[in-house]
Amino acid sequence: MVTIEALLNHAELPDSPTPRLDLELLLGHALGKSRSYLHTWPEREVDAAQGARFAAALARRQAGEPVAHILGRQGFWSLELDVAAHTLIPRPDTELLVESGLQLIPATPAAVLDLGTGTGAIALALASERPAWQVSGVDRIPQAVALAERNRARLGLVNAVFVESHWFSALAGRRYRLIVSNPPYIAADDQHLREGDLRFEPSSALVAGVDGLDDIRLIIEQAPDYLEAGGWLLLEHGFDQAAAVRGLLAARGFSAVESRRDLGGHERISLGRFLQQQPHE
Repeated sequence: MVTIEALLNHAELPDSPTPRLDLELLLGHALGKSRSYLHTWPEREVDAAQGARFAAALARRQAGEPVAHILGRQGFWSLELDVAAHTLIPRPDTELLVESGLQLIPATPAAVLDLGTGTGAIALALASERPAWQVSGVDRIPQAVALAERNRARLGLVNAVFVESHWFSALAGRRYRLIVSNPPYIAADDQHLREGDLRFEPSSALVAGVDGLDDIRLIIEQAPDYLEAGGWLLLEHGFDQAAAVRGLLAARGFSAVESRRDLGGHERISLGRFLQQQPHE
């Protein structure tokens, strides 16, 4: 039999940006153990069944399949979330939306909306940090709504709810103090769609027209009709779209418009406050 250390040292993932991390996650999954176990007991032997599970997972990763899809789980904020092929894999950069939302409004009771919720990651992270908030997550994909609800139930968060809706289509008459969204924002001809993990993720969660801004335009246009006076809109977007998104927010009447940078130094989210309800022609 082979040891944990030998498996990790001899397996190869040449096309992964994080090969060692991927290998440890896949082996830990095959063994039913944590990464810290692998570090503590590198000399432990791996039996044939465990080795076969690791080899199968490794082959899938070598073919380009995302680690999150192989494991069926992805960490986000302080949560472990079930993931599936019909939703976007939650990414660390999106935690900036959560962090900013928590900073903008107090921890007192408030209605909060997450548009295009997918796994429910943003909504559930906000709900976990603010028990007094009532957080709604919407998605137009029924399977995504069901997945988000399974994550909610497993985490035991009673202040979140998930509803099928194409953006605001099922939310007539509702108002929110905070609306957040990580919408599709990649241009249809972007070469990155044919690279890495994006090849395995649904185009409906990634692509938004010729310039990648179609869904962001729609959200900015319609959001004031669903915000309380003084409510905030926060949007994730591409690293080179911040100026365009700020312009769209300002043109629609938002104030306090700004962009914030992610851990890589890119302007990753933009936000604005809608101070006054007014008729919209």
